[in-house]
Amino acid sequence: MKLLKRGRLLLKLTVALGFLGILSLLGLPKIGWDPTYRFSWLEYTDADDLPEKVCNCSAILLGESEAVEQAKILTITKDFRKSVQIPDEYYINATQDCRKFKLSRKYLTFPLSQEEEEFPLAFSMVVHHKVQTFERLLRAIYAPQNIYCVHVDNKSEASVFPAISAITSCFPNVFLVSKAVNVVYAAWPRVQADLNCMADLYNAKTKWKYFINLCGQDFPLKTNLEIVRALHSLKGSNSLESEKLPGEKQWRVSNVYQIVDGKIQEKGKTKKPPPFNLPIMSGNAYIVVNRGYIRSVLEDKRVLALIEWAKDTYSPDEFIWATIQRIPGVPGSTMPNRKYDMTDINAIARLVKWQSHEGPLGSLEAVYPVCQGNHVRSICVYGAGDLQWLLKQHHLFANKFDTETDPIAVYCLEKYLRQKTLLATNPERYRRIDHNLFNYLLQQII
Repeated sequence: MKLLKRGRLLLKLTVALGFLGILSLLGLPKIGWDPTYRFSWLEYTDADDLPEKVCNCSAILLGESEAVEQAKILTITKDFRKSVQIPDEYYINATQDCRKFKLSRKYLTFPLSQEEEEFPLAFSMVVHHKVQTFERLLRAIYAPQNIYCVHVDNKSEASVFPAISAITSCFPNVFLVSKAVNVVYAAWPRVQADLNCMADLYNAKTKWKYFINLCGQDFPLKTNLEIVRALHSLKGSNSLESEKLPGEKQWRVSNVYQIVDGKIQEKGKTKKPPPFNLPIMSGNAYIVVNRGYIRSVLEDKRVLALIEWAKDTYSPDEFIWATIQRIPGVPGSTMPNRKYDMTDINAIARLVKWQSHEGPLGSLEAVYPVCQGNHVRSICVYGAGDLQWLLKQHHLFANKFDTETDPIAVYCLEKYLRQKTLLATNPERYRRIDHNLFNYLLQQII
């Protein structure tokens, strides 16, 4: 029976891929302006000449210095950066015909394997700007068996919400959160945005296996199949940063904070100790957790008490999930003992380069090599020169990417992932490929 099911799936896949290839030759639909010139380089097919003329992704991903330097020069060229940007209005217009939109943007609208189909994932996506970067992220992680909740900040610019709403309307398994909030940096609403999506996802019909939360400037380093296999290997455990809270961060949970005029401010009061004498742990906003963990977040009395206690702290997203991960009885959790501490480097949830931890190759103090892009709030916004290093890491996602500051980094990464995804549909060929050699991947024709 399983062999018959796999045979049918393979037949559907073969027909669908062939159909998609034929339709892709039709190009993008006309929507009042000519998109072919402006973003033909965004397409995945080898028939598009513009991308290979402006950048050599094979050489970039292999770390060839000349190609990386050429990419750096190109990304600071004003005309080039302007030519590859997609305005928010494009998405509003293009999604009026969802079938054409999904075909022209080459979304994969069918499961690529039985393994993936039987292991659906849930994603929370918190976004406040950069619609193009968001759409590229959604396209990179989209699979019909998964489910996606999108939270758009109530304070977003006027064009952001209608554009993202238009995109989500084209997919039955992508939806806007039922209750959006005004997200405030380092304050409770950032956690509430994820909580609202957690509740919507948990109550959805899809019985997903794992939950992953993202922001609009994340991007995957693995294919959906690789993510599924990595989560299988966890055997029900969770993967997120969770360490003893360092002394220099104790003030965040010792004082009361409030939001005043859209900013977080100290209130001048000392907080009471956390409920149930829970040890407060240090972590970050991004997690990979099983369904049972989310059930505990929504129903466990200890967790609910912790949530109430944390609402007037500073940057609660950087301790709330880490603390829940160490509560006994929470599915996939670990013991509070320091022996079970997990750093962000060892967890698979997210790879972030902090400027203070960067250093030259060979440095004994550096955690990772120097950022090849630029920094925003001390976090590296990856450039094309970071890709070779990124793809050697075990993390599922990395942060931050920005199509406005380095569109080549996103383009080369998404093209690499798409080629790898399609090659995985032929297991025999897939096993013989060294995936570090992107130029070899590009030579394969499905």
